[in-house]
Order: sequence, then C-alpha cells, then structure tokens
Amino acid sequence: MSLKDKNVVVTGGNRGLGLGLVEALVAKGAGVTVVARDAEALASVRARLGVATISADVTDETAAHRILGEVRPDILVLNAGAKPRMGRLDQLSWADFSATWETDVKAGLYWLQAALNLPLKSGSRVLVGSSGAAHNGSPLSGGYAGAKRMLWFMARYANGVSEQKGLGIHFQAIVPMQIIGDTGVGDAGANAYARAMGIKRDEYLARFGAPMPPREFGEKVVSVLENPNYAEGIAFGLKGDTGITLLEGAAT
Repeated sequence: MSLKDKNVVVTGGNRGLGLGLVEALVAKGAGVTVVARDAEALASVRARLGVATISADVTDETAAHRILGEVRPDILVLNAGAKPRMGRLDQLSWADFSATWETDVKAGLYWLQAALNLPLKSGSRVLVGSSGAAHNGSPLSGGYAGAKRMLWFMARYANGVSEQKGLGIHFQAIVPMQIIGDTGVGDAGANAYARAMGIKRDEYLARFGAPMPPREFGEKVVSVLENPNYAEGIAFGLKGDTGITLLEGAAT
C-alpha cells in the first residue's frame, strides 16, 4: 500500500512514539490528522509538519464518533495512552492500578466501536498500540501489561466483528518489544526498573539491545502499512535490533 495521499488519523500523535509515527507518515506524503488534548503541543506539531490537528479527549466516546465521521480516514492509529503509575503490586491503590484501563482501554473500546459502527470504508486499516508488556508482563506498572494485552485482544475481536458484518476493515496490534527512552511511558518504566535494580537508566535501557527511538518506531509502523507481506497479520512485534516480527497471524 502506498501511503501517498492516504488520509490518516493518529491519536496521541503530538509526542513520543506517536509523533515519531506522524513524522514518518508525513515523509511518505500521507495526509495526517493528529488528535490529542494538549492544544499547545498540537499547534507546535501543526506548524512544524503541516498536519491537521483536533484537540479532544480520546476517552470521550462522542469525540471518537464525531472525528471519524468528519475525517473518514483510510488508516486509523490508536496510539494515545496514559503514563502508568509505577509501583509494586503491594503498594498500588486501585486508582493507580487501573489508570491505564481507564484511559488506554476505554479509548480503545470507543474508537474501535466507532470504526465498526460508522463504519470506516472497506479496505481501511486500524492499528492499535500495545506493548511488549502485554507479552512479557510488567510487575512495576500495575494494570498496564493487562491493559495492553486487552488492546491486543480487542484488535483480534474487532477483526471478528468486521468479518461477521462484511466490513472489510482490518485491525492490527503494534507491539514495541522494548522500553523506549525519551518518551513519557518509556522513561517512567526505565526509571522505575533501574531504581529497583540499583543501576542507571541508560544501563537498564541498554539491556534491550539496539535502541528504537520514536522516528525509527514510526518507520517500522510505516513498513507494516506499506509491505503487502504484513497486510493480513494481527499483531507485530517491533524492536530496534530485530525489526518487525509477526506475533499473531491472520484472522481465521
């Protein structure tokens, strides 16, 4: 699939991994709309990259339906999420533990439902941001690993609904298989685990092998979208030193 002139919506595309993806999409000639809450950060991205922006809370169900109805994207990327509240299982309140469920999973549910019920046009792609924590666990980030695994499951479930309704929309989970520094979520995790292990943040991050900064992450996601070999997979692991790995095959 060529991304030139494709209409793409990226939630949380004003910072971190989302911004790296927006930069990679713009470089390919895609028309990008970034959705996030921070109006000042959105204005900066709009001025630098020439993208369209919409200030909205991604956990607002009506916003999901309104934005998809107005923009009608060919590709939707659900990247927005909360920074997990770090701590051991015996130290976290329920509010701490469930924070990512109340943001990442709630937003995922509303946007996936909007894509299915609007619906987006046949041939559309929806990418759902998950995490390597969904694969390996993350004992210092409360419900984060479970939330990210749930999003992976939801991509699979959405494919089933699309097939049942004959919509022709394909849903895929994007799973970064390493903690990525200089991002909100990545730094929270790296700092917490480095402290627990009594080592420096950079030493901890080096354990993942080659780094995968946000722009490189964006380039790998672009490859998932462009390469026909990746068109039917459900979940893809992304890593700096191993590239793109199919984690779950095509829907049956």
